Amino acid sequence: MKKFLSIISVCFAVCCSLFLTSCSYNSFVELREEVVNQWANVETQYQRRYDLVPNLVATVKGVAAHEEEVYKSIAEARAKLGTSVNIDDAESVKAYQKAQNELGSSLSRLLAISENYPQLKANENFLDLQSQLEGIENRIATARTRYNDAVKKYNTAISRFPGVITAKIFHFDQKEYFKADEASAKAPVVSF
Repeated sequence: MKKFLSIISVCFAVCCSLFLTSCSYNSFVELREEVVNQWANVETQYQRRYDLVPNLVATVKGVAAHEEEVYKSIAEARAKLGTSVNIDDAESVKAYQKAQNELGSSLSRLLAISENYPQLKANENFLDLQSQLEGIENRIATARTRYNDAVKKYNTAISRFPGVITAKIFHFDQKEYFKADEASAKAPVVSF
């Protein structure tokens, strides 16, 4: 009788552990997919900005033809964004973020140049493009925040016990947070 109860206890323990493992695994898959989805949303907003840049540059270029250095920096920054990013590779994500920060910096310089050209500031196309760019930058910030929230939820779930055991067995690794460029901590200098 003791032997029978021992076998039943072992079977029950194995079944419980399998059930808990499958629940953890399914939860981790769902959370990982949410991280991937949120990163895709970030990339979507980056793509919108990427697509808008040529129109903005062309509009400003027509008025401020001698600001060639800024146009070159925008073109170079935009060219670096032609590759896709693997969110499971921290170095790939960092390189992608760096390229996005360079494009954002170049666009800021372009908008600063526009301040020197009153006829440009009054141009309806420029005002529309500037408004669109501002909206895209806000959407990018929102998408980055949502991505970081999804990463936090995922990283927390795979780090808690007993889920950490399932995470180790099935190679659910920590995801990298979006981190701002160090240069963005400094306030920009505006001169007139």
